[in-house]
Amino acid sequence: MFAFDTPPLEIFVRGTVIYITIYAMLRVVLKREAGTNGITDLIVVVLIADAAQNGMSGGYRSISDGILLVGVIIGWSYLLNWMAHRWPAVARILRPGPLLVIYNGEFLHRNMRKEMLSEDHVREQARKQGIADLSVVREGRMESDGQFSFLVGSIRRARDLVAD
Repeated sequence: MFAFDTPPLEIFVRGTVIYITIYAMLRVVLKREAGTNGITDLIVVVLIADAAQNGMSGGYRSISDGILLVGVIIGWSYLLNWMAHRWPAVARILRPGPLLVIYNGEFLHRNMRKEMLSEDHVREQARKQGIADLSVVREGRMESDGQFSFLVGSIRRARDLVAD
């Protein structure tokens, strides 16, 4: 019951390949689909549930196999978060930055196309934050977690930014 039925190295390689593959696939999915949970949070929950279920139900026929796979998944999650915290270059790869979708009250359609955002969707997000007139929005961004943030205030034109 506690002896390994599957070689530990095979479990490690399988867990690593599955984790990295799912992470890479979800990283290219639209940010707005991520919701408020981070991609790594979603991966960890899904994979741990599956790995634990297999270990508990006898899919591996060994509790040790299931525990090792859960450890591999948690280890990769911790390692990627640690690397992103320690090195900004890694953070830029692992965590998408905010996307500017409104600048000085005007939609940036090119950026919106990257995430397949419609004007109606951005307007809806602004209304949810109490902004009815987008002409007062200096900057509107879709953040890395899929949420929207808006900076409201007097809009300055480029010529106003040049010092006399």
